[in-house]
Amino acid sequence: MTAILSVRKLEKTFGSVVAARDISLDIPAQQTVGIIGANGAGKTTFINMITGYLRPSLGTIWFEDRDITGRSSRQITRLGISRSFQVAQIFSSLTVMENICAAAAIARGPRGALAHAWRPLLSADTVGEARAAAELFQIGAYRDIRAATLPQGVRKLLDIAMAVVGWPRLLLLDEPTSGISIEEKFSLMDVVMTALKSRNITVLFVEHDMEIVSRFADRVLAFYDGTVIADGAPAQALADTRVRTFISGTRTVPEAVAGAG
Repeated sequence: MTAILSVRKLEKTFGSVVAARDISLDIPAQQTVGIIGANGAGKTTFINMITGYLRPSLGTIWFEDRDITGRSSRQITRLGISRSFQVAQIFSSLTVMENICAAAAIARGPRGALAHAWRPLLSADTVGEARAAAELFQIGAYRDIRAATLPQGVRKLLDIAMAVVGWPRLLLLDEPTSGISIEEKFSLMDVVMTALKSRNITVLFVEHDMEIVSRFADRVLAFYDGTVIADGAPAQALADTRVRTFISGTRTVPEAVAGAG
């Protein structure tokens, strides 16, 4: 399969601290990739470099055969890469429809013209896109509800809908089930992944819940100490000895060792 995203020898340092090092990988178009690792393992640093929130210290990032290394987050978004955040980035005082319309208007607006994004806020095209996104993520029933009063799960879906309304080809999700109850997390991810697959979007999602990763990822990237220590199908990556030791905590101590002393 053709790679939509390729990184080579990617590294990020903060003074003497190495946050990411020697990351080289290819992501095929329309693949769903789960990214796992303990806090501080380099997951968010990796995502921030891909989306332009951090400039790499070394290495290159290619998106659809275009070198995007060091470009700004706004430039990268306009090229077709979008993201959501662990804490939903929404306008709390606006309704669900107004939020999605605002995101659509910004995506359609002139380059670097955030102040003018409100002008086409309620254009026929913008409203049409917003309605389609609301239905796609099954939040149409909340369209006239102010975002501040939404349940956490709906806030998450709204945030992702806003990231998708500009029709990205690559989407990065930062802990999509964070703050979601055990009873809701699988149904929420079912909605999200069904919606994204319907638009043929390549997905990278950071997640701490191994059940979610096992169920929804085609491939797993496991980060530890700033680099990738396992890369493969979920069953393969999650069974890796280093992943079980440093990330999932499922490696057991051999009985002979446990009984010694």
